Amino acid sequence: MKLSDFNYNLPPNLIAQHPLANRTDSRLLEVRTSGVNPVRLLDRQFIEILDLIRPGDLLVLNDTKVIPARLHGKKETGGNVELLIERISGDKQAWVQIRASKVPKTGSIVHIHNKEGETFPVEMIGYDGRFYEVRFPENVFELLERFGELPLPPYIEHLPDHDDAQRYQTVIAKNPGAVAAPTAGLHFDEAILAKIQEMGVRQASVTLHVGAGTFTPVREEDLSKHRMHHEWFSVPKATIAAIEQTHRSGGRVIAVGTTSLRALESQALSKTSSGETNLFITPGFEFKTVDCLLTNFHLPKSTLLMLVSAFAGMENIQAAYQHAIHQEYRFFSYGDAMFLCRLENTKL
Repeated sequence: MKLSDFNYNLPPNLIAQHPLANRTDSRLLEVRTSGVNPVRLLDRQFIEILDLIRPGDLLVLNDTKVIPARLHGKKETGGNVELLIERISGDKQAWVQIRASKVPKTGSIVHIHNKEGETFPVEMIGYDGRFYEVRFPENVFELLERFGELPLPPYIEHLPDHDDAQRYQTVIAKNPGAVAAPTAGLHFDEAILAKIQEMGVRQASVTLHVGAGTFTPVREEDLSKHRMHHEWFSVPKATIAAIEQTHRSGGRVIAVGTTSLRALESQALSKTSSGETNLFITPGFEFKTVDCLLTNFHLPKSTLLMLVSAFAGMENIQAAYQHAIHQEYRFFSYGDAMFLCRLENTKL
């Protein structure tokens, strides 16, 4: 597979910069696929997700919580530096991305500050070729709460505000560790989750701490050479049992977001309930767990666009994206959603 196979032209005005007034106000593109007939595309409102799921299905959501992962500081030489947490690797350690005129050397100190004038030192302790490892003087989570800033995606052009603090977080978020939101989950509020439960659709959770690497561009034209970033995941035993029961009874496992899907398929492959995953899903991948997927629209040439192409077929996804652009759907984190099922599980 080639990187250029997953490119498309997106008008900049279709990149959603702010959330809509209500979580469920988004549009929903239903993508009906089959192995023979052309794809059918139906324009819906998100509330119509209630028409696409049915009793006996299992809805799986990612309960990760976005942390204030962006830090500002100065090098010992006085130059400005910005740290973005990639993933937390210990009580006092983390892997980070660094933005500076010149990256501090291993062994040097970066002095982090906040608006109140407080500071603390961060020690540079390693580099793996992509990310830098740093040591904090105290618990990472506690320091981030005092010094960190919400890490909005790079394509959102405004500074984080009160609305972002509330809406760039799912209503089920409880396990801190993500530096990007599992955005398909942003469309759900408590009321629609209650309605889904009343329908006889069960709900389960996984945790996958979305890393900043999710926004790292793929630079290799030959995808076999791409190094996928690592993310920590956990699939509880109760979720595994619910999946088995759902499939035994003929129901479908519906993943809310690519992060939930990656957690579920990583568990199925590794047979472990938690750990780090760098699962890179491209066309040809054999899905073992997930039958249907609710997802947002993803960046050109991104690993997430490759994932949905693997799930529903490259030509089907290309047709869906061109339709969404023509119909002026809203794209990316604060954008609209699409509902699709994998090719061998499309009976609606």
